[in-house]
Amino acid sequence: MKELILKLFEIGALKFGQFKLKSGMISPVYVDLRVIISYPKLLAEVSELLWAASSKAEYSTVCGVPYTALPMATCISVSHSIPMLIRRKEAKDYGTKKMVEGYYEENSKCLIVEDVVTTGSSVLETAELLRKHKIVTSDAVVLLDRQQGGKEKLAEKGISLRSVLTLVEVVENLCEMNKIEKTVVDEVKQFVASNNKSLEKNESEKSGFPFKQKETAASSRIYGGVRCDRGGYRKRAVLSKHLVTRKLFEIMESKQTNLCLSADVVSSADLLDLADTLGPLVCAVKTHIDILDDFSPKVVDQLVEIANKHNFLIFEDRKFADIGNTVKSQYAGGAYKISDWSDITNAHSLPGSGIIEGLKAASGGRKDRACLLIAEMSTKNNLANDVYKEATVKMAEEHGDFVIGFICTSKVSKNPQHVHFTPGVKLKPGKDAMGQQYLTPDEVIKNRGCDVIIVGRGITDSANRLQEATAFRNAGWAAYVQRVSS
Repeated sequence: MKELILKLFEIGALKFGQFKLKSGMISPVYVDLRVIISYPKLLAEVSELLWAASSKAEYSTVCGVPYTALPMATCISVSHSIPMLIRRKEAKDYGTKKMVEGYYEENSKCLIVEDVVTTGSSVLETAELLRKHKIVTSDAVVLLDRQQGGKEKLAEKGISLRSVLTLVEVVENLCEMNKIEKTVVDEVKQFVASNNKSLEKNESEKSGFPFKQKETAASSRIYGGVRCDRGGYRKRAVLSKHLVTRKLFEIMESKQTNLCLSADVVSSADLLDLADTLGPLVCAVKTHIDILDDFSPKVVDQLVEIANKHNFLIFEDRKFADIGNTVKSQYAGGAYKISDWSDITNAHSLPGSGIIEGLKAASGGRKDRACLLIAEMSTKNNLANDVYKEATVKMAEEHGDFVIGFICTSKVSKNPQHVHFTPGVKLKPGKDAMGQQYLTPDEVIKNRGCDVIIVGRGITDSANRLQEATAFRNAGWAAYVQRVSS
């Protein structure tokens, strides 16, 4: 099952952070299996595993719980010639007004298919509706059991639940593969145990003392009244006063990525395709909007929609470098109106603090707009020396209501609210013909203490952009896990 768990993690179906569930509980993990429908081979694989898990059950029809489990039930039906039923969430106000679609006979047995079970309420709702239509429902199969009492609750209602994966199994395997920290595993186990008496009992018997009394590294550290990961993005999200910083760290933690895509392409269609295809893998997309050959305001409108869809920030790499009044017009006006759509922009500190004042004024006081100062550059023989760097950090401290961090090649500030973005990252070190020097994700994140890797041509020039972006995302996150763990 390790391969399946890894695939689910890589496509963003498993997220870690703080999430409110349907039941109202706040969970450190969220399972979003809706994304599977965009990966046909994985959908087919998952459906076969669900079918295999139901081998001991007796049934003549299958019914998927709406909506995520519907395509899974469909695959089982088609692949194994098993008739399928569809449970409607609401009756139509015309025609037959049926709540169950498909042919069935009274007292026939139906297998309920579900993607995730927490309390079991969705499976139970489906079972109760089928039972009203005199269809026997005594078996259900689920891809992932969150182990929060759903299986036990369904058993009380006469439904045997079989699962392909359990939540504890998933996090333990991800930890073994160095995809998440041990502290995250402990936090998830603590959460599961507090919501499942049977698991709590099992853990207590194995450990020799009550499971709830185990103290994890995550739960033992309190910052601002909130439990946080040791030295990690989640802790810094809590500490961050700026809305954009907090949102960025929360995205990084929940999506398990510190990759920023540098989408330096000249076609609007290519830009939007990159953003939509790789959006699930990144925390931000960096643009050079003025290099588009076919720019129109519709492009940024569509880009914002994609950013909302995939939960990433937009970073317009404008590198402002003029006096305050000029950059004010450049940021808010002209053809691009950057302040309207870009969450983050950046600027050189060479003109002094007036450039920050100008950009801040152009933002109109919006709290969801922020700036990065360029403290270091990745090109050979650049002029950003130590004196310049120190002055840049001081400017950032003085303007913390707008400046959230730096473009740099190594960590330049000890302030945990400052974000360090590093360009010039490739999977292997080297340099290009124009003096760009490349560092690896491991060097940038683990050794130099930066937060976000910016990758452009390493992905955009690849024959398989999705595969390459996945490799960078995994390398960056693994380096972060190692840094925090150490």
